[in-house]
Amino acid sequence: MTKKIAVLPGDGIGPEIVAEALKVLECLRTDFGLAVETEHAHIGGAAYDVHGTPFPAETLELCRASDSILLGAVGGPKWEGLDYSVRPERGLLGLRSELALFANLRPAILYPQLAAASTLRPEVVSNLDLMIVRELTGGIYFGQPRGRRINTQGEREGFNTLVYSESEIRRIAHTAFQIAQKRNKRLCSVDKANVLECTELWREVVVEVSAQYPEVELSHMYVDNAAMQLVRNPKQFDVMLTDNMFGDILSDCAAMLTGSIGMLPSASLNQDGKGMYEPIHGSAPDIAGKGIANPIATILSLAMLLRYSFDDAASAERVEKAVIKALDQNLRTADIHAEGAHKVGTAAMGDAIVAALRATTH
Repeated sequence: MTKKIAVLPGDGIGPEIVAEALKVLECLRTDFGLAVETEHAHIGGAAYDVHGTPFPAETLELCRASDSILLGAVGGPKWEGLDYSVRPERGLLGLRSELALFANLRPAILYPQLAAASTLRPEVVSNLDLMIVRELTGGIYFGQPRGRRINTQGEREGFNTLVYSESEIRRIAHTAFQIAQKRNKRLCSVDKANVLECTELWREVVVEVSAQYPEVELSHMYVDNAAMQLVRNPKQFDVMLTDNMFGDILSDCAAMLTGSIGMLPSASLNQDGKGMYEPIHGSAPDIAGKGIANPIATILSLAMLLRYSFDDAASAERVEKAVIKALDQNLRTADIHAEGAHKVGTAAMGDAIVAALRATTH
């Protein structure tokens, strides 16, 4: 049965890096018989320019009708002057909310070929392989009430609400425990239970859910300490479970342990395993159009799509091995380049990965 992918290139470097992932997908289709079709739509600033909204109804309709979604990036200074309600990021948040994409999976893996690209000592980060599981549709980014107002002293005031229901915490905890079961059976839940009642409840519910996973070792850590420990001793972690805001921050911190944020993919899943897949690095407007962006995070996001939404581990592994082979050839985009390596652009890196993938058929 043919699967359908909604392709949302978005803004900034989004169209460039998505184009390279689609080269890989086309190779899987022509050389390996992957039954898949794609359809493009606008989101973010690109959607606003065409439709006057960052999240057009036709984009939502396509995403609902598709088996999965491949997204590039949204945002950029061009749209910063817009009202908050129509900024590019509202398209991404709307997509997460409308499709109930509550579970965000962000792996942080240091490839041995890139050990020198990390700012930390090799012995601290060598063989790093951790997974951050971030709750994505609740918490302070979505809580109500929110807004701006003039307070009783006549000052401008901004306010946001941090709120989680027991069921929201419980479902993301189950996701994290299930992932930990398939890895090294260690889960660290990150909160701020000493000062925030909302995360005090978070800890209580996570402990309750842990009773169903006795083989998984559960620990807890305050978010400030977790940030410090990620830099001090990141290999102590296997799976980290966090709320929306903490996960947003910690996953970017973990990304830099690997040498470049341009290397890391992500998956955002709903209860049925339908997902949106995107690199975590954002739209990088400063390098958009220059042909120097790293497409590997987007290509690895495609691999996650194959694994989690299509249940096609074989194709996912082919893509991952092709990425490793390209790195073995000493090819590097600017963000991961080091002395002695061969610097290549976006398209050249994509072509090298496709060539490595195609070589596996012979």
